[in-house]
Amino acid sequence: MSVEYLKKAPKTSTSDASDVKVTVRAILDDIEQGGEEAARRYAAKFDKYDGNIVLTRDEIDAATQSLSQKVKDDIRFARDNVRKFAEAQKGTISDIEVEIIPGFVAGQKAIPCQAAGCYVPGGRYSHVASAIMTVTTAKVAGCGHITTCSPPRPEVGVNPAIIYTADVCGADTILALGGVQGVAAMAFGLFGLPKADILVGPGNQFVAEAKRILFGRVGIDMLAGPTDSLILADETADPFIVAWDLVGQAEHGYNSPVWLATTSRPLAEKVMDMVPDLIKSLPEVNAQNAEAAWRDYAEVIVCGTREEVAEVSDGIAPEHLTVMAEDLDWWLDRLKCYGSLFLGEETTVAFGDKASGTNHVLPTSGAARYTGGLSVHKYMKIVTWQRATREGARPVAEATARISRLEGMEGHAKTADIRLEKWFPEESFDLTAAE
Repeated sequence: MSVEYLKKAPKTSTSDASDVKVTVRAILDDIEQGGEEAARRYAAKFDKYDGNIVLTRDEIDAATQSLSQKVKDDIRFARDNVRKFAEAQKGTISDIEVEIIPGFVAGQKAIPCQAAGCYVPGGRYSHVASAIMTVTTAKVAGCGHITTCSPPRPEVGVNPAIIYTADVCGADTILALGGVQGVAAMAFGLFGLPKADILVGPGNQFVAEAKRILFGRVGIDMLAGPTDSLILADETADPFIVAWDLVGQAEHGYNSPVWLATTSRPLAEKVMDMVPDLIKSLPEVNAQNAEAAWRDYAEVIVCGTREEVAEVSDGIAPEHLTVMAEDLDWWLDRLKCYGSLFLGEETTVAFGDKASGTNHVLPTSGAARYTGGLSVHKYMKIVTWQRATREGARPVAEATARISRLEGMEGHAKTADIRLEKWFPEESFDLTAAE
């Protein structure tokens, strides 16, 4: 395999991971014991906020009125696209029943979670799009109650655009509460909320750790690390667009990995020359993030063939995967491990992040090897049922008794025995252990 690294990352996305588990567990325990008073105390400590936690309709309306019509139109446009895609996804799930053997019927039902908790980041960047992705999808899935929480700013509260988005997408309750305390409030059912069945949405390392600790008591969308993006390109790609797409994703955070894998060394070298100047053109805080991410976490890889590029890609299993190369159908068919795929320069990760319809809550840190992103499916339970006539159950009972005894589980076997004895008292059965 002819693979050469023109740029090798000195760090990985977990190199600087802090041990926050003890801190987060202590906060969760404190809030579970202390309830709303404890949650308010942490809001005052971490968010410097002592205002209303559960937003009223008047507060929601005031936030709506503070926004321009253009902003509201853009949010609704993105909401409509996400809703349309989510509705199509939901259409792939159906209740079924099948006659396994004559007289024995089994089936499945898709049942939405009753209560969903959607976390929307509001720190460095106010993630309006996260509210669109999480709340809209939960609404389409049919969740009975949807709560959104987002960090308030001192003496200001939650970003008005986030408030409006959560409301227009279908949130039943909006909390001015961020961090671990926001996650805890939804999980523990504080402030008059139902306890969340599932917690979704991106957040910082403290939010991610809170979800990790609570997983099992509640469902979660996924265990997320820093966002990451990979671009696959050949000699037909536009180096300027490739460079900007790398920079655009690197601005997420100082530890957000970005990769370029290409069959074209000239393209790789042009991109590497362009990136530093593009980073400098960003606003200062964005440039700081992108510069650190490019310096410490970015890699540029030159491969001999497109098949080698695809192998590299599947090995990385990126959250976002962009292809700028000829024969896009070949790539669509060949690539196996990614959170979301963007084919051709006519689409880009930012489209998926904000407005095109596919969900932007996606697996990071290689998790795309075994899972996909947030969808209506995450909010729904696929459960099974069965029903039988006595004649239909008869061969199942016989096999169950023998297999159970083969395993040494006599109690299981007896539950089959007694049915056969009741239903067919005149008959005898060979219910000894299967050989």
